[in-house]
Amino acid sequence: MFKTLLPLAALTTALSFTAAQATDLRLGDFQSTTHIISVNGTQKWMQEVEDATGGEVTFTHFPSEQGAKAKALLDAVANGILDAALIQPIYTSDKLPLWSIVGLPGFYTTAGQGTTALQDMTRSGPTRDELLAAGVVPIFAVALPPYQVLSKDGRMSDPSAWTNKQIRTSGAAQALVAQSLGGVGVSIPGPEVYTGVERGRLDAVLFPLPSVPGYNLQEVSKHISTNGAFGGSLLMLVMNKDVFEGLPADQQEKLLSVGDSVAKHVGAYQDEIGGKLAREWADSGIDVYTLEDKELAALNDVMKAVQQDWLDRIGSRNADAAPTLERYRGLTAN
Repeated sequence: MFKTLLPLAALTTALSFTAAQATDLRLGDFQSTTHIISVNGTQKWMQEVEDATGGEVTFTHFPSEQGAKAKALLDAVANGILDAALIQPIYTSDKLPLWSIVGLPGFYTTAGQGTTALQDMTRSGPTRDELLAAGVVPIFAVALPPYQVLSKDGRMSDPSAWTNKQIRTSGAAQALVAQSLGGVGVSIPGPEVYTGVERGRLDAVLFPLPSVPGYNLQEVSKHISTNGAFGGSLLMLVMNKDVFEGLPADQQEKLLSVGDSVAKHVGAYQDEIGGKLAREWADSGIDVYTLEDKELAALNDVMKAVQQDWLDRIGSRNADAAPTLERYRGLTAN
């Protein structure tokens, strides 16, 4: 059974791989052990790998940033402080610029669809090469549900509805989404969003549906979209390149095959949770709406400006940006 221990510095004995004994991998995580992705993703993967290898591979789990802070997890793995970690590439866009593409709007509309595309991008091409150059091997990648728009005074189904609206955004890409549609991006901490909407400081919020109850935003929102593509995010489990390549081939294969299965499970589970919440909100009287094809097309057409901005910025110093954008477009069109 994998172990969740005290902070890494508190360990008195560090376990490492040798050919003569079971491999115990030190896995860092910025999430708590109760988080939806931890329970259904990271912890599920660790347990299934242990089962699949008959205990030849075990884990010592450092959740809640016990092994390293969220922004330092990639370096901790690359430098051998940890053997593996669940990372959020947006925190390390200087080292993984191509992976920032997931924040762009107008692409995947479900977590399952996005996860399938990202899994493909971990297996080959410049996006995989970027990870290898950073000293890590991707095990699996999971798309978070695409951001939806929650509003107080009307549906946001047409670009004209966004004009001069104060929109809570998270990160530069989302701020550009609001701006491209005629709104104003407002950056405030998650815990302050509720009162921001309640008191009229914010007209709307961009949020993934499964995260809404954590802030009770359904209590102050009267209209919630369900199939918009206002940008996304991803989580990725990576391993130190040398550690991974030092494992027997059959263990490597099991880590990856279990990772693929778990990624599909997490993507589908997040969509299931989002659908369940949407039905509950609709039953409570909230206007939960599906954007029509023509409405989606109009919004996505305007938001192409955000895609072009990404291409201009990343492409000016990385020749792989344009082909990566085209590949991502094709993968998320399925």
